[in-house]
Amino acid sequence: MSMNDKLVPLAVNGGIGFGSKLTPKQLIALGNYLEEDTEIELTTFQQLIIKVPETELDQAKDELNDAGLSVYKVGPYVKSLRTCNFCKGAEEEGMPVAIELNERIAGQDVPFTLRPAYTGCPNACGEPLINDIGVIKRDDLYEFYIGGQAKGEDARTALLLKEGLTPDQLFDIVDRFLDVYRNNGRKRERVAKFIDRYGFDNIKNDIGV
Repeated sequence: MSMNDKLVPLAVNGGIGFGSKLTPKQLIALGNYLEEDTEIELTTFQQLIIKVPETELDQAKDELNDAGLSVYKVGPYVKSLRTCNFCKGAEEEGMPVAIELNERIAGQDVPFTLRPAYTGCPNACGEPLINDIGVIKRDDLYEFYIGGQAKGEDARTALLLKEGLTPDQLFDIVDRFLDVYRNNGRKRERVAKFIDRYGFDNIKNDIGV
């Protein structure tokens, strides 16, 4: 690596599965892009933040993907979906739906970094009620929440936007909400503050719920 190479941050994790886990193969692949004294940030969103030279970006993504790692952009984008451990099983807790939802939304441009969370039962272990958007599976249907915030003096739980959703209806309403937020949110305006300014009822009207 040249001293003049610009370093680009990447968010990396093992994808959506039974908890936040990495294999030795994945750790070795990560090690190829780390100096001996490099500090790696482990976020609360089940991601490792690494930095790779811009000239090696495409190669790094390919090699990390080949090792079974998921790679995401860092910045004002939708983060990868934080999930529960699917303790009752992949099918019962809707792992395929969580995987597809993550593939649809992670990396989308938004006014400010957006943290989505998913949990497969009402125990809500994935903390969907204290993140920007959250999904709870209840029996065979889904609930969609917006505007949770875990930190700060104005910490709050999320508001229920719609319940009784099939998977396709869930994907559609998440897409429509992200469009409303993207088109009307201000730069660096978190979802909770966007709801306060723009209005929960206005959001519902724009989405059509």
